[in-house]
Amino acid sequence: MESEQFRMRVFVYGTLTDPDQTATLLEDGPGEYEFGSTAVLEGVHRVDGHYPTLAPGGSVEGRLLVVDETALERLDQYEGVDRGLYTRVAVSQIDQQPVWTYVGDPERLGVDLDAPWPDGPSFRASVRSYLDRTETAIRTTE
Repeated sequence: MESEQFRMRVFVYGTLTDPDQTATLLEDGPGEYEFGSTAVLEGVHRVDGHYPTLAPGGSVEGRLLVVDETALERLDQYEGVDRGLYTRVAVSQIDQQPVWTYVGDPERLGVDLDAPWPDGPSFRASVRSYLDRTETAIRTTE
């Protein structure tokens, strides 16, 4: 991936850390991707349920995916962004570019959070409010 259009990074912490799962999702259609380094996202932690999600505080291990716009759209579909299951938010920056991740709506996923998101007019607004007030950051580990 040489072009700047392929420089979008996504922090993944669930099924998409599995190269086989990611290949199944992204290799059968348009779009390009490659795995980047392993990483830790500071400021949120993983909560497991039927599907994993994130909650305020702590840290979570995962991987970076480097994707083009088409692959990012396919990830949005896979994560159910249009159905409100997950929201995609920028959580940090690398080389002055946003690093995206997906945060699942605990009510839609049936997950009880040990550290709830702040109240807001929408789930996305609650997540954004927390991220704006705290210092979430990506730290690569390789």
